Amino acid sequence: MIAFVQGPVAALSGGVAVVEVGGVGMAVQCTPNTLAGLRLGEPARLATSLVVREDSLTLFGFADDDERAVFEILQAAPGVGPKLAQAVLGVHSPDALRVAIANGDEKALVAVPGIGKAKAAKLLLEYKDKLGAPHGGVPAQKPVASGPAPWSEQLHSALVGLGYAPREADDAVDAVTPQAQAQPVPDVGALLRLALRGLNRSR
Repeated sequence: MIAFVQGPVAALSGGVAVVEVGGVGMAVQCTPNTLAGLRLGEPARLATSLVVREDSLTLFGFADDDERAVFEILQAAPGVGPKLAQAVLGVHSPDALRVAIANGDEKALVAVPGIGKAKAAKLLLEYKDKLGAPHGGVPAQKPVASGPAPWSEQLHSALVGLGYAPREADDAVDAVTPQAQAQPVPDVGALLRLALRGLNRSR
């Protein structure tokens, strides 16, 4: 198992970070939140999980060991593969997910692309008692009294981390705001893809 990768960030594109390790570029699948914390040319350390399939080897990267542990628990459930497990972590932090599972919050799981009500109900039962107690007692959803919404800050940071100028990132966030406001819990990963399409068309 590859427990982590460490080295300078050589490239950021889509949902992938390339980390140079001993002269080799390791492509690591990451959530937008994880990508937002990376900068081109700067050193990074990502906890990783290697998913082996008959026709592929895919390395998934995480901000810390706790996020990786939750990912591995998530994908062990029937009907949940690594992509869906990563999508869950793209919407909820590990502690927010623990709170949602402990409270039986079906809506929190339905907010994840690819999870409907029926699957959410099954997963609540599957994950009960498996994720443990929240480490920091963070609620699944925290009301924001003022300032930018969390999704917009995450999206802006992800775009800047991918090499776009802050002004371009501002414009892209503004462009996808109507779609974000139409969602109970904005899907940052989907909004990032939408923003990138808009930026590519404008260039």
